[in-house]
Amino acid sequence: MDISLPLLKGKKGIVVGIANENSIAYGCAKEIHNAGAELLLGYGTEKSEPYIQPLLADLGNPDLILCDVTNDAQLESLFQHAKDKWGKIDFLVHSIAFCPKDDLFGRVTDCSREGFKIAMDISCYSFIRMAHLAEPLMKDGGTLLTMTYYGSEKVVPNYNIMGPVKAALESSVRYLASDLGPKGIRVHALSPGPIKTRAASGIDHFEALLNASAEHTPIQQQVTIEDVGDVAVGMISDSAKSLTGHIAYVDSGYHILG
Repeated sequence: MDISLPLLKGKKGIVVGIANENSIAYGCAKEIHNAGAELLLGYGTEKSEPYIQPLLADLGNPDLILCDVTNDAQLESLFQHAKDKWGKIDFLVHSIAFCPKDDLFGRVTDCSREGFKIAMDISCYSFIRMAHLAEPLMKDGGTLLTMTYYGSEKVVPNYNIMGPVKAALESSVRYLASDLGPKGIRVHALSPGPIKTRAASGIDHFEALLNASAEHTPIQQQVTIEDVGDVAVGMISDSAKSLTGHIAYVDSGYHILG
């Protein structure tokens, strides 16, 4: 590898989940673009488009595709667009999570069947389905990334049903890594510390969680979307070609504390 070149020069891939300038997906897309890669962006709702359009110039003006992950036709269309555009992809970044508010704010004990199904479908199964669609396009191997959170491992106040959902996502990462490893496809989850995104704003008392995490981490600083993007770049790059199945913590060290 020529280290004088941008780390991701020549790589092409999809980032899904961008909603606005505060999205983790945007931080990833920005740093991946800055590292030399070409992008295709997927977004979930038409309401988000006015917030996304002003960001495109700084990302190399990538194609922007509507992709509701509960809609199989839209999912397949996103990957078909990538196939028609490039013939292959080298990476996928999945930064999507959702739970109905009534179930998110309530106890895990009280979660409805429908709320649990929706949260699992959008936050976990969509990554599995994208892995299935990405596999034939990763002809020379590649990297699949998704986003998790420490609440999958420990009980974090007010994270509620998303804890079990993210635990399922992390387990899926390990099984996908095993399934796809023989084809040179690596699978990881990034686990950022609390970041003020649109999705996070739905968590009750999130501001308190945000402030507490910054005060009690070893590095004593809040994580930014660009920090997550930098780690995504490293995981996608050929420098990480021997790594798969990892949960990479981007949390200023919070996860090591007792």
